[in-house]
Amino acid sequence: MTQGEAIAAELMQFHAPTRTLLERIPHDKLAWKPHEKSMTLGRLGRHVAELPHWIVKSFQFPEFDFVAQGYAPRTPDDHAEIMATLEEQWGQAANLLKQASDADLAVPFTMCRGEHVISRLTRAETARHHIKHMIHHRGQLSVYLRLLDVPIPELFGPTADTRR
Repeated sequence: MTQGEAIAAELMQFHAPTRTLLERIPHDKLAWKPHEKSMTLGRLGRHVAELPHWIVKSFQFPEFDFVAQGYAPRTPDDHAEIMATLEEQWGQAANLLKQASDADLAVPFTMCRGEHVISRLTRAETARHHIKHMIHHRGQLSVYLRLLDVPIPELFGPTADTRR
């Protein structure tokens, strides 16, 4: 198994449980947030779904500047957008990783906001970083759902809602 195939497998092991978690987002609560400083439920759900797009971007560009690109986080209009983003972004990222040579994965990718460098990592490091970032936000999303009394699916093992 190549390094790219291993990272793709690592990403895709989280796909089905992440899909289940995102499916549980109440369609009528996308604008809900637990605190004034928090993301809305819809924005957080889309963020979880879209995170592998940074893996894709690392193969498209040597650098991504949030200012120069005019990047603004997208809040979904409906639940279907979250689910479509999940399927599109995760498949693209996994395919690029599977096809990547070790040399491809060693290419640096920089994320910045103007002159401020957020990260400068290889493509392999970028992929693993965003997998970890997605796991963090899945946990955050599970707390949002708990606060809305939505049953939490198994992400790494049984939850209070799945124990028998």
